Amino acid sequence: MNQIKTNILPKRHLFAKTKNEKAVDYKAICVFVATGFFMDDDSYWINEKCLLPGHKHSLDADGLLVKSEPWFPWHYTPRDITFEQALEEYIALLTTITKEQVGDNPVILPLSGGIDSRSQALVLKGLKNPVHSFSYSFPGGYPEHKISAKIAKTCGFAFKAFQIPKSYLWNSIDDLAKLNGCYSEFTHPRQMGVLDELKQMEGVFSLGHWGDVLFDIGAPEDTKEEEVIPLLQKKMLKPGGLEFAESLWKAWDLEGDFKPYFISRIERSLSKIKIDNISARVRAFKTSQWAHRWTTTNLCVFEAAHPISMPYYDQRMLEFICTIPEAYLADRRLQIAHLKQDKALANITWHEQKPFHLNNYQYNKAPYNLPYRVFHKIKREVNSLLGNPYIQRNFELQLLGAENDAQLQKYLFDPSFLEFVPKAVVSDFYNKFKNVNTVYYSPPTCMLLTLSLWHKHFYNT
Repeated sequence: MNQIKTNILPKRHLFAKTKNEKAVDYKAICVFVATGFFMDDDSYWINEKCLLPGHKHSLDADGLLVKSEPWFPWHYTPRDITFEQALEEYIALLTTITKEQVGDNPVILPLSGGIDSRSQALVLKGLKNPVHSFSYSFPGGYPEHKISAKIAKTCGFAFKAFQIPKSYLWNSIDDLAKLNGCYSEFTHPRQMGVLDELKQMEGVFSLGHWGDVLFDIGAPEDTKEEEVIPLLQKKMLKPGGLEFAESLWKAWDLEGDFKPYFISRIERSLSKIKIDNISARVRAFKTSQWAHRWTTTNLCVFEAAHPISMPYYDQRMLEFICTIPEAYLADRRLQIAHLKQDKALANITWHEQKPFHLNNYQYNKAPYNLPYRVFHKIKREVNSLLGNPYIQRNFELQLLGAENDAQLQKYLFDPSFLEFVPKAVVSDFYNKFKNVNTVYYSPPTCMLLTLSLWHKHFYNT
């Protein structure tokens, strides 16, 4: 009997078969298209499972999965410590983990206008490693790279600003499908658009994924027990996702209805987390679901260029979170207090609260933010009238326009794919994307594209 022990939050997925036969898991796929990720240990196949995080998995001599048992129970055990003590521990832990993970290597740091990568920048600023930072933005979109450039300059890092090119997806979509196994839709990993440039850099990536969830409340403070399942359901479902999943459920003639099945899946998974505190329980649920099955999926794109390090995925960081009072985690308090120790970094715009920064973001409300909001709304509308629409989402660059549409239709209406997803379903959601509400129906369209690539590359293998 062989055994595999998975980390609390692994950096890559491992799959194991339960039987050698293959059968499509249509119900799991319906959850996938509704939410953007597979739940628990689901895969495209009934007889193949994604090894759960924080578990010991036993495999027989033929490599078939026999059983899985948890070794790490999520818990909420807050210590009686002051905020200042928690802050000191957090800074020391983030520094230690980062130092150990990057070693003596040059560091490649993706920067955004947010808090996680800025926190890493502050730690790396105190180390001796050479740091090459970068950021990307959309043509016609908010120039987030300008915030990143200021962070890099303040820290003394080399910096490169990338612009995500329009229609890059079609030249790389087959490579991306093989990298992530079609376990995520293809417009989210923007780094795929500049992968060749990233390969030219030297060093190890330091990635700040999931810090924003760990260092904030899991659920609003006044959330009641009966509100947890509806809250999670609302957060998990993508726009148009429920409608698309229900359409596929009926087209595939599955037993019962999708929505009760989906709710039962949430209830079953949540019941395994034995935490009384609602906020901590929801955070643990998010980490074991979103982080493991969505965030982790596209880390492989970074790994296609260079090794990756991830301080917020480290076991010590996850165990630390379980012992910190929720009040200290709420509103990013620990991270903000850390960054305020560097006045220059704290005074750079916080993208989420633009145009405000970490020392005055509490004024991001009326009437203080009205001049900025009015000015930028007018600017966007004028640019749109001049033929330069404001780009906020990667799908707007990759799926809109005549050239992109021709490529999209090629995959969506491939005769072989239409044997898997009926043409009536494909046509319905494609037409809604084109003619009813492009933004709302973009997730189902992206999922149709993903399923088409999966069918092309993996269905008959």
